[in-house]
Amino acid sequence: DTHAHVPDYEGFDAYRAAGGYATLTDLRATPNADAEFERVQQTLLDAGLRGLGGAGFPSGRKWGFVRAEPGPRYLAVNGDEGEPGTFKDRYYLERTPHLFLEGMLIAAWAVEAARCFIYMRDEYPAVLEILATEIAALESAGVIEPGYVELRRGAGAYICGEESAMIESIEGKRGLPRHRPPFVAQVGIFNRPTLVNNIETLLWVTRILREGPEILNTVEHNGRKGLRSYSVSGRVKTPGVYLLPAGSTITDIIAAAGGMREGHVFKAYQPGGPSSGLLPASMNDIPLDFDTLQPHGTFIGSAAVVVLSDHDRARDAALNMLRFFEDESCGQCTPCRVGCEKAVKLMQADTWDQPLLTELCTAMADASICGLGQAAPNPIRLTMKHFADEI
Repeated sequence: DTHAHVPDYEGFDAYRAAGGYATLTDLRATPNADAEFERVQQTLLDAGLRGLGGAGFPSGRKWGFVRAEPGPRYLAVNGDEGEPGTFKDRYYLERTPHLFLEGMLIAAWAVEAARCFIYMRDEYPAVLEILATEIAALESAGVIEPGYVELRRGAGAYICGEESAMIESIEGKRGLPRHRPPFVAQVGIFNRPTLVNNIETLLWVTRILREGPEILNTVEHNGRKGLRSYSVSGRVKTPGVYLLPAGSTITDIIAAAGGMREGHVFKAYQPGGPSSGLLPASMNDIPLDFDTLQPHGTFIGSAAVVVLSDHDRARDAALNMLRFFEDESCGQCTPCRVGCEKAVKLMQADTWDQPLLTELCTAMADASICGLGQAAPNPIRLTMKHFADEI
């Protein structure tokens, strides 16, 4: 059976009956759009909402930048959830797609977007079917004009999760990251100002405007405010998506996932997918949030937490990550294309040439065009730092 198995989810009629799209309707009906935009923008800033695709830029400020650019403007939704270990967007879209769709249309209202593009990875056939069905329902109900929202399928390239590469792909070209500046907020789809938001970010927009900024800014843990959706996998009893306070540590996250599997002892973890590298179990008291991991040479990214045990070797995990980057490098720039290939060869030696790998990591991080090549050295650096006995 090659057909998508569509799970039970909240459709348009059920969502609207529960009060859905009331916020969008009220915003569209407001006589003073500029004043209302400022109110909405301030609400998002008060809530502390930041981009949840990995960059963590304050959402309200980004909306302001795009709205200030001359029209026509576009909105692009980055649904290319390609970071290994990340599945939070799929989790939400297979349950409450209209929570996201309303957030997207609110964002489109905010920046006065002439058109919306949803870029969804092709490996999510059920999500693609759900979105196609529900966008058609929105058109039939008169919530949007036919053709206002365009659903685009990715073709499997990890690099298209980078916003400028995604825009190249939407335009029908090969997904290669652009040099910046100019940024996509100024020169995006078809050279027009473009707002790029992640699916989970837009889902929170709906909830914040409906329930108030308190839904995020009153939750505090380990000195951090807000909530985060952690995609948890690896050697835990119950992998899945867990909505936890943003200041949660790996200890909190493993506990939420039912603890370690029988016969496994916690050894290491990825805080944010392969790009974030590996941290040892001894570093179990760091809040996994924006800005808290950078002092340790890593970052939260899209909060793809992968837990390793004493059955795993850190050097094997790091090699696996670099093989992924080697495979997914778009090949546009030499530091990333050649650097990943060279790193994979060096990492297969019984004893790593650490000075040479360190030099290679520096060249890749400094000279690569986009985040793939800049972050690819993280698994190498952190393995050399924390798991020197294995290499």
